[in-house]
Amino acid sequence: MSSGQREVTLRFLAEPGDVNFGGKVHGGAVMKWIDLAAYACAAGWSGKYCITVYAGGIRFVQPIHVGNLVEVGAKVIFTGKTSMHIAIDVQASDPKTLDNRLTTHCIVIMVAVDEQGKPTSIPEWIPVTEEDRQLHDSAVKLMNMRKQIGEEMEAHVKYLKK
Repeated sequence: MSSGQREVTLRFLAEPGDVNFGGKVHGGAVMKWIDLAAYACAAGWSGKYCITVYAGGIRFVQPIHVGNLVEVGAKVIFTGKTSMHIAIDVQASDPKTLDNRLTTHCIVIMVAVDEQGKPTSIPEWIPVTEEDRQLHDSAVKLMNMRKQIGEEMEAHVKYLKK
């Protein structure tokens, strides 16, 4: 059963093991954090085990440095019958100043599954505030764009298989 928890924030310090060859936190570590936050958010909303089916539009805006306090915020912005669109914002700051700056943002789509791994129904999220309605409308626009991109990619896959 859903707890109705629509959003979650994970907080932790960026560690030396997260660094790339350039001395900044590498994108793979950030993507892992995004996936963890998306799962926690989706599971909190649906009350079920959830899997990642899409992560897109990932924008790395600013680097994250070792020792930064990292906050990964995740919020449900659209629900289907079994899926949840989760907006993710990653922010970082020096823990001494706590002056957060946006470092990364994206959309992740999670699907709730049953014990056999089959998609299962979830509670509907209904936007209430104007900001919620804008986020919901944005998710719908992105779904339509992903469909078009998927059709174009399918043409490429068919061509490459020849």
